[in-house]
Amino acid sequence: MQARSNLTMVITVLAAATLAALQVDAAEKTAKGRTGSPAADAAPPESGQEPVNYMIVVTGGELLSGAYADGHTCFLTRTLHPLGLNCVGSMTVGDKKAELKDALRFATGKASLVIVTGGLGPTDNDITRDALADFTGIALKEQPGVLQEMARRFRVSPDRLRPNLRRQAQAPIRGACLKNPNGTAVGLVFEPGNAVIVALPGPPRELQPMVRDRLVPYLSRRFGTRLPGCSLTLRFVGLGQSRIDQTLKDHVPLPPGVTLSSQFEGGRVDFTFSLPNDTPQDRAQLQHLKQEILKHLGDHVYADDDTSLEQCVVKLLETRGATLALAEAGSGGALAAGLTAADGSDRVLAGAYVASTEEKLRRLLRVPDDKWAGCTSDPKKVNLLASAAAERTGNSWTVVVGEPRLGAGGDRCVEVALKPPGSSTQCRHVPLRGRHESARTRLVTQLLDLLRQELLKGQP
Repeated sequence: MQARSNLTMVITVLAAATLAALQVDAAEKTAKGRTGSPAADAAPPESGQEPVNYMIVVTGGELLSGAYADGHTCFLTRTLHPLGLNCVGSMTVGDKKAELKDALRFATGKASLVIVTGGLGPTDNDITRDALADFTGIALKEQPGVLQEMARRFRVSPDRLRPNLRRQAQAPIRGACLKNPNGTAVGLVFEPGNAVIVALPGPPRELQPMVRDRLVPYLSRRFGTRLPGCSLTLRFVGLGQSRIDQTLKDHVPLPPGVTLSSQFEGGRVDFTFSLPNDTPQDRAQLQHLKQEILKHLGDHVYADDDTSLEQCVVKLLETRGATLALAEAGSGGALAAGLTAADGSDRVLAGAYVASTEEKLRRLLRVPDDKWAGCTSDPKKVNLLASAAAERTGNSWTVVVGEPRLGAGGDRCVEVALKPPGSSTQCRHVPLRGRHESARTRLVTQLLDLLRQELLKGQP
């Protein structure tokens, strides 16, 4: 029975690895350069240098239950492939030490580099650190520098840190640790001799900067992989991916050596232009390309860095010295939630009212019954709600999102009111595309873009 169980496990892992490899291949085929080959393939390994094979092991029972999707494999392969690293498979395992060790046995038999994500936190099901120590035979030791940094983070002396937090200061005695400025779990590097095993924290906001800033330089030193070249990312809103691509083909031909990749989500599109090297001439070439693109698509570009659309709107409000009031029915508070997550939102968000219907919104805003009864159309209702919200929050910029309704053509839409300070209210029908969460995500993007465009008017 034990042999049959082990065989079943190996077959399951092989199937998972094969499926992940196919998914990665499919993802690469959707991000092609202008020559028709995948953008990542435009930067092959240096002449005579064999690519470094690696495996990815993603941990987390919540992934196996379907509560969350695995985004780590896509990020890691997209980041590491241009550096001469070749992913030969990815698998997902639960939060059990035996399962992780079985996966490590398989992975180290396939590749000289294994990257494990998740399971480095302070809870009982964070077993990655101990599992790797058992598997490699490399002991863990508390690192004074990591401990001091953690104590500073929590503003206590090291001896007052809780034991479960203090456990995160343990690192392998043979290997290295990767600093984590965005959390308490440092990355761990185990070097047992026949392979290198790297453990990264699970949260994307911790994992992704660690990969770019810490892991990539380590891999360059350890395996001789190239460092990243230079790249330019332009973030678009208000246009689809195919429309942007066609405009570039028609008006902005890519210079030799520049590769292009893109990704889109919720009505927002990122196009990344890359060169294999990073010299002043390369950076100047990308800046010239940017200026040419802006001539044709500038109205739809909201950032050329990691700035989110929400952060863009917050910065525009701060530049104007303005504040923003929100009253949401059809967007369910998603607009306020997105803006609140942006830096500086506490300085510009004057108030947010959320209710399931316009009737409930008008009660929150204390609109008198007689005024409300006189509103005989949807635009009049959201107009009145906008005036009430502006008055209650000090005449700030105001956005009101009405409740979803069927339009004349049978499509779902919401009535939106936008009121600048001291100006008349603009009312617009905004369609709801998609269903449920996807429709709400797209709606938030449309609302932010509408506000962005209005804030830009009159700006230099």
